[in-house]
Amino acid sequence: MKRNPLFLILSLAIVVLLVVPALQAQGQGPIRPNPGAAAKPRPDSDSAKPPADEEKIDSRYKRNPEQDAEEQGATFRSDVLTVDVPVAVLDNKGRFIPGIPGGNFRVLEDGVPQRLTGFEMGQAPMTVCLIVEFSAQFQSFWSETWYQTLTATQGFIQTLQPEDYLAIIAYDLRPEILSDFSTNRGDAMQAMRRLQIPAFSESNLYDTLQFTLERMEGIEGRKAIIVIASGRDTFSKLNYGEARKIVQNAGIPIYTIGMMQWIREYMDSRGMLGPMGRMDFLMADNQMKTFAKESGGQAFFPRFYGEFPSIYGAIHQAMRNQYNLVYQPTNQERNGEFRRIEVQLVNPKTGEPLKVTDDKGKPIKYSIVSKRGYNAPRPVE
Repeated sequence: MKRNPLFLILSLAIVVLLVVPALQAQGQGPIRPNPGAAAKPRPDSDSAKPPADEEKIDSRYKRNPEQDAEEQGATFRSDVLTVDVPVAVLDNKGRFIPGIPGGNFRVLEDGVPQRLTGFEMGQAPMTVCLIVEFSAQFQSFWSETWYQTLTATQGFIQTLQPEDYLAIIAYDLRPEILSDFSTNRGDAMQAMRRLQIPAFSESNLYDTLQFTLERMEGIEGRKAIIVIASGRDTFSKLNYGEARKIVQNAGIPIYTIGMMQWIREYMDSRGMLGPMGRMDFLMADNQMKTFAKESGGQAFFPRFYGEFPSIYGAIHQAMRNQYNLVYQPTNQERNGEFRRIEVQLVNPKTGEPLKVTDDKGKPIKYSIVSKRGYNAPRPVE
């Protein structure tokens, strides 16, 4: 019996369609259910509505002024300006006048009266720095000026009290510390032996003042600077105006002793000085006076060796016996400007100048020695 070819083809196609899918399912392995395909519940009609407006909480911290005032209480400023003014009242012979009450002192700052917040008077050990000019321009070995400088320096050292601290700085082109602060006078005399032959002809007074004042700034207690020099400056990095501001701001009294007075007169009388030399020395004297007055010190210009003892006595009277006045200026502005200070002695009842008399009731002419002013601090940026 012959079979129909079309029948065979149809049978083979049916077998293929049944067998191939089964083999593919065995190769794939078991099919895991997809959790992500799970049907999600449909939201209710009420939950689909947007939520009602709730009260918002401000995350920013706000201060209550009334509560802060109660918590803080009184506030105090720590940046109040305070000015110290050392004052010496001397008679016409340069002697200190003690026993003046604080109520008789009146301080004017730029012409405005100030209220004193502190007043004291007394003696205390001194911290003294002795600045000596020693250049080849004037202090050549065994010259008259060399001998005069050594005589003035050693004479002053011998008048100090045992408890006083002393340092010696000599200068020509640059300052040099010969002896640091010490109460041992042997160290000072040993330092003086080094002043034999000067090295340079320059005389830099301005730089030396800055050098000394910066190193004495942190020293506590009563302190003073003694300058024994001609007053001329030849090669300083600072100019006169800059050195003057440094002296004004330091608050350390400077006592100056100008050398070569009679030598200058001798040379000038014989035509050896000349107009330019005469002008240079006059300017030097004026600088020494300015540094002394604006720092609260004094200036001396001896012509004879016999004047040295009285000068030493006047310096000790002025720098040891002082009235210390303290006040807070009414002008608290920090602008860096110079403010002029004037100290007066007045009768507190009448406001008239105070009359001072001696033991016999005779009036005494007196002078008030104090610094001329100060530079206000600048604001901190």
